[in-house]
Amino acid sequence: MSELINSDLVRLDADLGSDKHQAIRGLAAQVVAAGRSGDLDQLVRDALAREETSPTGLPGGIAIPHCRTAAVQEPTLVFARLAPTVDFGAKDGPADLAFLICAPEGGDATHLQLLTKLARALVKPAFTDALRGASTADEVVALVQDVLVPARTASTTAAPGAGQAPSAPVSAPAPAATGPTTRRRLVAVTACPTGIAHTYMAAEALEAAAERAGVDIAVETQGSAGSTPLDPAVVAAADAVIFAVDVGVRDRSRFAGLPLVSSGVKRPVDEADLMIAEALERADDPAAARVEGSAPGPGEARATGTESWGGRVRRVLMTGVSYMIPFVAAGGLLIALGFLFGGYEIVDHGAVATDNSLFNLPDLDALGLDHALLGSPLLAYFGALFFVLGGTAFGFLVPALAGYIAFAIADRPGIAPGFVMGALAGTLGTGFLGGIIGGVLAGLVAHWIAQRPVASWARGLMPVLVIPLVTTLVVGFVMVVILGRPLGFVMERLDAGLVYMGDRPGLAVLLGALLGAMMAFDMGGPLNKTAYTFATTGLAAAATATDAPQLKVMAAVMLAGMVPPIALALATVLRPSLFTAAERENGKAGWLLGASFITEGAIPFAAADPLRVIPSIMLGSAVTGGLAELFGVSLRAPHGGVFVLFAVDGVLGFVIALVAGVAVACAAVLALKSTAPTPTETPLVTV
Repeated sequence: MSELINSDLVRLDADLGSDKHQAIRGLAAQVVAAGRSGDLDQLVRDALAREETSPTGLPGGIAIPHCRTAAVQEPTLVFARLAPTVDFGAKDGPADLAFLICAPEGGDATHLQLLTKLARALVKPAFTDALRGASTADEVVALVQDVLVPARTASTTAAPGAGQAPSAPVSAPAPAATGPTTRRRLVAVTACPTGIAHTYMAAEALEAAAERAGVDIAVETQGSAGSTPLDPAVVAAADAVIFAVDVGVRDRSRFAGLPLVSSGVKRPVDEADLMIAEALERADDPAAARVEGSAPGPGEARATGTESWGGRVRRVLMTGVSYMIPFVAAGGLLIALGFLFGGYEIVDHGAVATDNSLFNLPDLDALGLDHALLGSPLLAYFGALFFVLGGTAFGFLVPALAGYIAFAIADRPGIAPGFVMGALAGTLGTGFLGGIIGGVLAGLVAHWIAQRPVASWARGLMPVLVIPLVTTLVVGFVMVVILGRPLGFVMERLDAGLVYMGDRPGLAVLLGALLGAMMAFDMGGPLNKTAYTFATTGLAAAATATDAPQLKVMAAVMLAGMVPPIALALATVLRPSLFTAAERENGKAGWLLGASFITEGAIPFAAADPLRVIPSIMLGSAVTGGLAELFGVSLRAPHGGVFVLFAVDGVLGFVIALVAGVAVACAAVLALKSTAPTPTETPLVTV
């Protein structure tokens, strides 16, 4: 394994041109001249492509152009002390120190960890000052090796020494302060597109700023050297979270409910102290922006230790559901709009959109589209267009569910086989059940293959070719040959059972009440999402039907989810003395949240008084769900609340069911709270 840097990869007082494009080409040429690459143009293209995503200039006269590239087989560092200086986009001016960091596409884990040490060292003035004072190339190499070597030999439990960063991404809690004063606690996630430099520099800067502020912080670096998730207990104890990322945060739902400071990955390098101050300020602000999703259930911590198998299963399934929901929402609303504009007959005339245009509108009489809105050919055309688009979006529902379940288990290599298993579920008729099982199997197989040791030349092929190919073959065989028929039979029985219950009012009402209670129990949590997923997958299966029990299930579920926030908002108006000032403020928002079908609007009330609030809203939502089924209310849109009344069949029943459930939940919560002491108005203290 070659050294990351040697004297052939160092240039002192080098004239590499007047702009960063010339400088990057000059640095890349040094890689080629040292025999570490045979493709100068590819290396330059990849480095400049990374540069286009965000400039790599840093405060203090430093530049770190970097990339993952097929042009090198081993990670390589090139250093140049620039004369004249070159502008790499830093706020404080041009750079006189430049590192070109080249990592192969399937980078070696040990080398990538060494690169993280360099990235962390670059934000330390002592290191950069020494580079400026170096008189020979060997001296530069020695300075860099002083940073890198401890990462190879230090024990994983050893404390970092001066100028040395921890040897792995920070995932353990920062030491808790002792004494009479409890230190504030923050958590952070840093990530950049390549995961080589800025990810770790941002982490180092936040840790240094937190130390200056007297704050404990634990940073999760989601980079190329691997990512060790923060201990759930650390997240549970945090006052706020900082996301300094240019890509999506993995398992973002872990931080649900925490006050949030969000920025690109470069901002901490420039303004770490300000970001720490902002995080502390938002931790004390009840109205501050928070990470979306469900906060911990009332009376329970966000997490208490190492993730259990049950918690892992729940996280995996919730990841798939969360990525699936946008397809459901977009597809369902588009189909509902298609019916609104084109009438229900548009089901058989989707070709109106593909065979015609705005300049060649259809003949409604010839097509039998008498029920198009206002009898307008133009609106019929848009109705067909919306219907086709919505149906296409719905076609991704199960593939997205399966693909992102596999992603939650195996990261990116699991996405492709997961999507294939989801699409295969549609071919085999195994529905969402086949998608879930196929996604889990794809994730497990892809994860197992990814853990196998392979030769260095094959690492780049593993995530993009070998893992998806082998996983798709293995899991596809299992799904088609072994599981396809049994799962298809189960789905047929489930569908038949739903139709059976839908045809018998008593059983339909019971189903609606059960789903309604589930929607209110954890307000966006696993049980709520289970009921919602059951409804939306049924809606997708019956999207083109004019009358199906699945449409009634969707109406019952959405109505039930609207009840808790509206009922609690009404309760704060009728008996304000039973609620704190903060709860009364939350009640004002509850009207709109409930009307928009955002059940999470009830969480602050349930968290403060779970034993009285949760049973009350479950009762109200059960009443609403049961009445919706009794009145035969049906709904073609999976989201939107009162704003999708155009997609409701049985609007009067919709209104009656909602009002009745809100009244029951409100009366119950007021009755139970009347037995409790009047709440004090002491402010919330964040520890």
